[in-house]
Amino acid sequence: FGWGLVPGSPRIPKSMNVQVPLYPKCGFSELYSWQRQRKTKKEFCLHDGPPYANGDAHVGHALNKILKDITNRFHMMRDYVVHYVPGWDCHGLPIELKALSECEEDDLSPMEIRQKAKEFAEKVIEKQKSAFIRWGIMANWDNCYHTFDKKYEAKQLHIFHQMFDKGYVYQDYKPVFWSPSTNTALAEAELEYNQQHVSRSVYIKFPLLKPPPKLSSVIDGLPAVNLIIWTTQAWTIPANQAVCYMPNSEYSIVKCTNTGEHFIIASDRVQSTAALLDTQFDVISTFKGTDFENGMCSHPTIPGKQSPLLPANHVTMSKGTGLVHTAPAHGMEDYGVASHHQLPMDCLVDEKGRFTEAAGSELQKKAVLDEGNEAVIQMLHGAKNLLKEEKFVHSYPYDWRTKKPVIIRASKQWFIDTANLKSAAQEALKKVKCVPASGMNRMLEMLDRRTFWCISRQRRWGVPIPVFYHKTTGNPLINNIENIIKVVEQHGSDGWWTLPIEQLLSSDALAKVNQTQGSSFLLAWSVSKGAKSWCQIQDQSITADLYLEGKDQLGGWFQSSLLTSVATQKKAPYKTLVVHGFTLGEKGEKMSKSIGNVVDPDVVINGGNDHSTEPPYGADILRWWVAESNVFTEVLIGPAVLNSAREDINKVGSRPPVCGTFQSVS
Repeated sequence: FGWGLVPGSPRIPKSMNVQVPLYPKCGFSELYSWQRQRKTKKEFCLHDGPPYANGDAHVGHALNKILKDITNRFHMMRDYVVHYVPGWDCHGLPIELKALSECEEDDLSPMEIRQKAKEFAEKVIEKQKSAFIRWGIMANWDNCYHTFDKKYEAKQLHIFHQMFDKGYVYQDYKPVFWSPSTNTALAEAELEYNQQHVSRSVYIKFPLLKPPPKLSSVIDGLPAVNLIIWTTQAWTIPANQAVCYMPNSEYSIVKCTNTGEHFIIASDRVQSTAALLDTQFDVISTFKGTDFENGMCSHPTIPGKQSPLLPANHVTMSKGTGLVHTAPAHGMEDYGVASHHQLPMDCLVDEKGRFTEAAGSELQKKAVLDEGNEAVIQMLHGAKNLLKEEKFVHSYPYDWRTKKPVIIRASKQWFIDTANLKSAAQEALKKVKCVPASGMNRMLEMLDRRTFWCISRQRRWGVPIPVFYHKTTGNPLINNIENIIKVVEQHGSDGWWTLPIEQLLSSDALAKVNQTQGSSFLLAWSVSKGAKSWCQIQDQSITADLYLEGKDQLGGWFQSSLLTSVATQKKAPYKTLVVHGFTLGEKGEKMSKSIGNVVDPDVVINGGNDHSTEPPYGADILRWWVAESNVFTEVLIGPAVLNSAREDINKVGSRPPVCGTFQSVS
């Protein structure tokens, strides 16, 4: 099973360090190359999902790598020749942030940032590789793949070019998840949701400026009428362009018994809204949402600005007031409404998450998630359009690396058109075996919800999107990619910064227009994690027999690999998916340094500072823990679990040998 046990030995030695001298003596490191030379036509390819080169090997890595190794050895014993090339994702935000956190200098040039990030990644790779080998992982360790290799980078650009030529890649201005803490766009797979996030929710009055014609007979005889909207993102109010309603729902004109004011809200929300405002509403009249047509409101914070009333199917009656504030630059559904009705989509927030000059002097340079939000609430209060403010606990997206909240912000980005890809991707996925089967359903649902995929990032450590822009018109020039690919094959992606523009652009392209280089970078998952392993890069006809990763990759690498492969190869990149759970403390709690339940694989194998409390278990106990666990749920680990695994191994080691010693077997 592992290599710490010698058949015939009565017990595992107390010092697990006896395992280390066994490695060279028994030739374990040569097992992979030996089995590759066997004469058999049966081939098994497990494509290794590359982990980020951004930290020490942890127990999650151990679960994943050992599970893969058990799978590979099982197939080897069944007379398959195993192909398993480990890889590392060396680009991206996690590595850049870690590298920069170790620097004391500020204002580094792009090349200085890239050099430090690469050096950091290289150090991490060596440490992780050493740990993986120590765990007994059988692999082609002499030919690992790294996403910063020149040929790999060139292949990424080639796949990007293929997808662009087929119409799957485009540039557009639309709202995307944006991290103010890292100044870049994020994909959905780069988000974590904080279930206990606290927002300042507000109930706001939008004064009815122009009554809808179908309601004029009722409203004309009334004093001022206000629509009530609810939002948890008060900072988006300055960007409001409309108020949306549900056409088929019923709405009510009500009179507040406390103040005598008249409001319009959904009939289904009358009682709950009155209770929340600590008042009662008398219903004056009811009408269908379609009667809102051609109505107009006044903007609650900007005098003289108007907000039209528009129909939208995303309006819900389950919360709020049945009327939705619409800011096209800060909402996906809002953007759809704005596109349909040709509304302005101006973004008043910069890349650092601060209000721009266009938001006005009262808001300029204020962070929208902090003092900017407070300033907007005070503006609403000053305009007498704030009905109520309260704390609201809800699920909210956070940047997966900085653990800080994100916003939705419109910006010009590069996208993959998943709306036109997902049908073919779903059909290809249905031909794949998924273990457990529930993973298939989850992935199909995720694909169904995905309409676009943002692949550009505003960072320096990555493969640049190979596009030049006209300095005057801003139009992209993308038909020069093949020339850039040749440059990257020779110089790597560093050439984007170090080489003169004359070497990057062909002579024909230079003669046409005066160009400036783009500054966006490919998301690692788009073609880096979505591309094939090293052998598959050289032969794209190969389909991996197996992808085996954690459940978080259902919306990450599994999905991006599928979309990339279907776009370029018209088939799934894998025959089987195996989805394992996450690691938790032995009581089922999330591992945390503050709780003190973090399990370090290195300490498990070699012991901690105090062997009486952190004994050395050796690699076999770590491997046994994986082998005996139900990996399709959350996998528990801790002292009690490890002690139980050691007892099991001792029982196996104390049994009489069946096949004799290694020498007699050989």
